[in-house]
Amino acid sequence: MSHKKQTLGEFIIENQSSFKYSSGELSSLINSIRLAAKVVNHEVNKAGLVDIIGAAGDMNVQGEDQQKLDVYANEKFIQTLTNRNIVCGIASEEEDDFISINSQDENHQNKYIVLIDPLDGSSNIDVNVSVGTIFSIYRRVTPVGTPVTLEDFLQKGREQVAAGYVVYGTSTMLVYTTGDGVNGFTLNPAIGSFYLSHPDMQFPENGTIYSVNEGNYIHFPQGIKNYIKYCQEEENDRPYTSRYIGSLVSDFHRNMIKGGVYLYPQSSKNPNGKLRLLYECNPMAFLAEQANGKASDGFVRTMDVEPTELHQRVPFICGSKNMVEKAEEFMRNAK
Repeated sequence: MSHKKQTLGEFIIENQSSFKYSSGELSSLINSIRLAAKVVNHEVNKAGLVDIIGAAGDMNVQGEDQQKLDVYANEKFIQTLTNRNIVCGIASEEEDDFISINSQDENHQNKYIVLIDPLDGSSNIDVNVSVGTIFSIYRRVTPVGTPVTLEDFLQKGREQVAAGYVVYGTSTMLVYTTGDGVNGFTLNPAIGSFYLSHPDMQFPENGTIYSVNEGNYIHFPQGIKNYIKYCQEEENDRPYTSRYIGSLVSDFHRNMIKGGVYLYPQSSKNPNGKLRLLYECNPMAFLAEQANGKASDGFVRTMDVEPTELHQRVPFICGSKNMVEKAEEFMRNAK
């Protein structure tokens, strides 16, 4: 069977031996994400036609105006994951606290928790720029048979059993890892199936793209300022190209395919950075490392950071290995 024809479902079954837990559990987890992604994709694609864009009038816990589509995506993912009877808890960017889910037999037998950013980059919806969903999956650490606690969610990124994202763009893709490389699947909207389109995705070790919001330059630490200047110097393959979409999923996806580095450093406005460790940085770091890339806060590997709260923010540098290491070098030398 050629790669072109292999569906996501077939791929999971064929590669289940690489997942160190029950294959049926993994299938259920990825299938529920696939299902919710298809529903959300449908809404995203008609967002220009109906009154689903625009703010819902609420602010989420991060103080950001919620788009109506954010609320919809959040509800759909929570609903789908709950119905599949496989997760015991969900944490979402859109919810103040984690949600504890009892199994259908009412005795908390489920083993997985999911952390999710249901619609990343949602401020871009109304201008038709790609948005995405990011997810991160762990085994619970508290005993099966008891309700989940915060401890189940505050695990280091290196404990993840799976992570991925969906990018809703000109074509809709689901990209994920279970710790055995990264594979990308493209949705064929005519039949509603995802097909393996990007097997074994890898970051080029070097790239020529840097992605950062240069409008915040004045607020950045000196090491990042120095690195940006380095990216702009005329030498060898530099200056690099600046490409910043403002949707983490889209920026990451492009850099993984073309080679590049993504930077969201701390700043005087956001002293801890702005991106969330648990449902943005850790899943992207897991994907990056599985695709021969690298992710850190400039000093410490992202997946080694000790989480202390659900919506914790961290600085984030991620992408092609040599580019991340060069940025880290500038951070160290500026101390």
